[in-house]
Amino acid sequence: MSTVSLKVEFSGGLELLFNNQRQIKLDLPAQVPSDSQTVVAAGGQADASEGRPADVRYLIHWLKDNRLKERPELFVENGTVRPGILVLINDTDWELEGEEEYVLENGDDIVFISTLHGG
Repeated sequence: MSTVSLKVEFSGGLELLFNNQRQIKLDLPAQVPSDSQTVVAAGGQADASEGRPADVRYLIHWLKDNRLKERPELFVENGTVRPGILVLINDTDWELEGEEEYVLENGDDIVFISTLHGG
């Protein structure tokens, strides 16, 4: 099974939700289920006819299901990152890269920064 290696970073307080980890290196499957589920069917590989390339949408769900330690509502809302979280893909605002549709590539650096402050 081919994989995509990337680095994920958290700051602005988001690292607290991820067990105080500011940086995670991941190897994700290059082909994932088309329904955004983070569990690949038995056999360890998504069927190419039913799957799609791993994208930021999959990464968000995978992080929520596998690395998030508490309070998922502070990271995800309506299936994507909640408002107030800036997402950078290789130092570029994800809005310029296609947001959740951006297909992950080897060596990508994905950064999640909370712009929300307590009050």
